[in-house]
Amino acid sequence: MSRAPKPALEDLPEPDRVKDAPHPRETLALIGHHAAEAVFLDAFNSGKLHHGWMITGPLGLGKATLAWKIARFLLATPEDNGGMFAAPRPDSLDIPADHPVAHRIMALSEPRLYLLRRAWDDKARKLKSMITVDEVRKLKAYFALSAADGGRRVAIIDTVDEMNLAAANALLKLLEEPPPNVTLLLVSHQPSRLLPTIRSRCRELRLTPLNPEDMATALAATNDAPANPVPLAELSGGSVGEAIRILNLDGLKIYAGLIALFATLPRLDRTRAAALAETGAGRGKEETFDLILMLIDLFLARLARAGTLGHCPPEATKDEAELIARLSPNANAARQWADLAQGLATRARRGRAVNLDPAALLMDMVLQIDETAGNLAQR
Repeated sequence: MSRAPKPALEDLPEPDRVKDAPHPRETLALIGHHAAEAVFLDAFNSGKLHHGWMITGPLGLGKATLAWKIARFLLATPEDNGGMFAAPRPDSLDIPADHPVAHRIMALSEPRLYLLRRAWDDKARKLKSMITVDEVRKLKAYFALSAADGGRRVAIIDTVDEMNLAAANALLKLLEEPPPNVTLLLVSHQPSRLLPTIRSRCRELRLTPLNPEDMATALAATNDAPANPVPLAELSGGSVGEAIRILNLDGLKIYAGLIALFATLPRLDRTRAAALAETGAGRGKEETFDLILMLIDLFLARLARAGTLGHCPPEATKDEAELIARLSPNANAARQWADLAQGLATRARRGRAVNLDPAALLMDMVLQIDETAGNLAQR
């Protein structure tokens, strides 16, 4: 039996690309993170550029886009030799799209840049689930071979969260004894899970969620800008990557359906509940199922937060504020919803682990929400 041919490099999937969105190296403009850019630029202009930078924040905020922007800047900006004809200090990280470095980076052919990410497994014919120590060794070998060329060198690690323990320890040695003139850019969604020694050897650039206006601007580049950016900003937590996922899976409509269903609490409309459960069931609907779980968890979190703070968040869909005010009028109700959210999240994880029928899992979750609403209504 003949083996399938090895895929060409350009045909391999990219683990750091969001579906239906430009790759971060293809996105020259970074929206809404001027403060983080300014911190890096100040460090550069002060001559105190740290060798390791950890760019952190929730998934989809633009961390990788910032890493690629910094890489373009470092590799395209001439080194200051201290002479009287030295170029003025840059006032921006922006590099023109027609700059030779920008062209080479776009084509992944810049010799002074190394991209470390999950590799392709030829035997399994899929991306590896982790970044392995062998990949970090290749990074070390690259630094050794490129040292003779001189000039700045940059490595982007996207993401450091995906390293196994051996790879993380190998990276730590690089951070402890960095090669000369090298800048390591580590992208991390969950820095708290990393080795403390890795975090301590990096300077952090933390990105914060985008506001609705910046969200609309960022999505305009993908031709997906909504007429009203507030609902999408609320549901996505200010994450462009999450917003694109919600749009692609018709998440705004699904959330509106959830609110319409929960408006029948504590006398749950079981016919409508069964229809919702079937929406996330069946082959090929795994992404929709995951989105529904996320939206249910988000709704419960919004209930808990509103009851605790005493006011509703901006509406993510019509009539949501009225429903939240009715179901979570005080701190006691907020605690009930928060406890339920934790329990349902645990049940969802267990259900996935044992391949529980998605429709049954969703129906059970909705029934527990109905029961909690009924208990609160009796108080």
